[in-house]
Amino acid sequence: MRDYLAHEVRNVSVLGHSGAGKTAVLEAMLYFTNASDRFGKTSEGSSLIDYDAEEIRRGISVYTSLVPIEWKENKINFIDTPGYLDFIGEQEAGLAVGDNALIVVGAKDGVQSGTIKAWEAAQAHKLPTIFFINKVDEDHASFETAYEGLRDAFGKSVIPFEVPIRENGEVIGSINILRDKAWYFKGPLADPQKAQPIPDDYAQQVAAYRDQIAEAIAMGDDELMEKYFSGEAFTEAELTRGVRIGVRSGEIRPVFSGSAINSTGIERLMDLIIKYFPAYGESGSYVAMENNEPVELATNENEVLSAQVFKTIVDPFVGRISYLKILSGVMSSDSLVYNTNKDRSEKINTIYIIKGKHQTAVGKLFTGDIGAVVKLQATQTNDTLCDKDRRILIDPIKFSEPMLAMAVSPKTKNDEDKMSNGLQRMCEEDPTMKVVNNPETKQMVLYGVGDQHIEVILAKLKAKYKAEVLLEEPKVPYRETIRKAVTGEGRHKKQTGGHGQFGHVFVDFSPNEDEEEMVFEEKVFGGAVPRQYFPAVEKGLRECMEHGALAGYKVVNIKAVLTDGKYHDVDSSEMAFIMAARLAFKDAMAKANPILLEPIMQVSVKVPDEYTGTIMGDFNKRRGMIIGMDQQDGYQLIQAHVPMAEMMKYPIELRAMTQGRGTFTQVFDRYEPLPANLAERVIAQARAEMEE
Repeated sequence: MRDYLAHEVRNVSVLGHSGAGKTAVLEAMLYFTNASDRFGKTSEGSSLIDYDAEEIRRGISVYTSLVPIEWKENKINFIDTPGYLDFIGEQEAGLAVGDNALIVVGAKDGVQSGTIKAWEAAQAHKLPTIFFINKVDEDHASFETAYEGLRDAFGKSVIPFEVPIRENGEVIGSINILRDKAWYFKGPLADPQKAQPIPDDYAQQVAAYRDQIAEAIAMGDDELMEKYFSGEAFTEAELTRGVRIGVRSGEIRPVFSGSAINSTGIERLMDLIIKYFPAYGESGSYVAMENNEPVELATNENEVLSAQVFKTIVDPFVGRISYLKILSGVMSSDSLVYNTNKDRSEKINTIYIIKGKHQTAVGKLFTGDIGAVVKLQATQTNDTLCDKDRRILIDPIKFSEPMLAMAVSPKTKNDEDKMSNGLQRMCEEDPTMKVVNNPETKQMVLYGVGDQHIEVILAKLKAKYKAEVLLEEPKVPYRETIRKAVTGEGRHKKQTGGHGQFGHVFVDFSPNEDEEEMVFEEKVFGGAVPRQYFPAVEKGLRECMEHGALAGYKVVNIKAVLTDGKYHDVDSSEMAFIMAARLAFKDAMAKANPILLEPIMQVSVKVPDEYTGTIMGDFNKRRGMIIGMDQQDGYQLIQAHVPMAEMMKYPIELRAMTQGRGTFTQVFDRYEPLPANLAERVIAQARAEMEE
């Protein structure tokens, strides 16, 4: 693979609903351009792109893959992204390095939730977009129905540029709207190289589509608009120029069609991408930060080096593999670069071009291109690499926050270290997973995007790091407190021969909502308890606060005042007063009307308007309280306070309620008393676990 300059490189993020055939389209391109000697299939394990064991087992893309295609003196870096929502982090990484978007749609299924998500993501990144309606040759497939669905969902900018020709339910050719010609690949007229007149049955439809293109072109250019309104036809050169302007401005989103599995429409799709999608850097510059100030960098080979790592793989044998995009300048092997985020230099050894599961070593990586380097010591996803004398910092990719929590524990003692090490390394690879050790529940909690995401994490943990784990729902970190002021007495006396043990205290306990942690004071008169034992009393009480009398949860919002007591000149000691304090705590808790407190989360849910009623009704069932509603980017943003215990499976349930269209975030807000009927159940369960 030769070196390509920026104006010859197009970076295209491939998006769409899971199962639409994104990977198949790219496999067809690899096969068509002789970059692969066979048409690979994920389900058969022969795919060059989906080669991971989990991808083969599931028959879908799980990870983002790079698929560089050389076509007509240009290079197209396709970034194949998963369509399944659980693997959104991989899509977000792939979108960050794409300069254009190809959205693949199934001709039979049409617009699905993943199609809408893909569209919204492409629009959020302001990417010029092309649609490819795939599988037009399948039974019950309809290009027209799929196209109308796209236009209804995404507006007038969605315009067909090619229409399949069907005969007796079979696709035998296609019509190029712009060139006003037909090509046949089946039947008596079959000759993919020879243009034919448009069949009469399609003339009216093609004319209507051509008018849509002409109108859209006119909207993007004053000269063409004048010609359009005067009734003059555009020349082919004007059509090409107008479409290029329209695609790049977002006024035109061409719709193409074909069948990846039969390699129909693939060649013309690559032509369309080269012809209409902008090459990297055609806008001229991008804004980064240098010395905390915005700086405009030219996107060419002569500019200072800047590159961003968008994906990391930690290989047990190779080490860290860093996927990166060169935003400006040139990166050379055997060079020294500077990591602005980590404030340290890194040695670039070998640079690779990645093609699915294959890597090819290259000497340099030019502006706009995408590749990988290995064995960087400190560099992670989102880090910027640059020249040391120009410390550039690129805006980080914003990854979705994982919200589905599951507690993990090693299956055997032998798995413990391997589990911790494996999860830590996997967090380096996947910004949408995190691991938190909860000191209150004594659980290691794994956070993922959804149940499929967590399944893949655990499968990878077992296969790659040889660690097997047990999975359970995380414990809710309830708290305990008291509702009335009481005095507790604790008297510890023990005679064991020689010195005995003696400590006697009276402690006033009262509710204290102002402070979560226990506030300790002493008001002892006359030396009833010598000053040197005050810390021992406080220590004994604080130890008790970690395990309440009701269900063993942390005790909060309490003020404890040491008021009186007794001591013995010989037998009193710090340990004796620690024990006395514990007895005073136990005595007081039995009388102070203790209750359980539950954590309340502030939840923000973003859904299309049609799901608003469903979400609000569901929150009522979860003991939630709606605190606000607002419109945001065409969606309804619903704010609510909901008990944590009711939100454990919410990522999965929200997806089911909204057909994958809803998203949410949650943060801890406060603690509130747990209703008595639920408290009884929690207490009984906690005591049963303590007895095991």
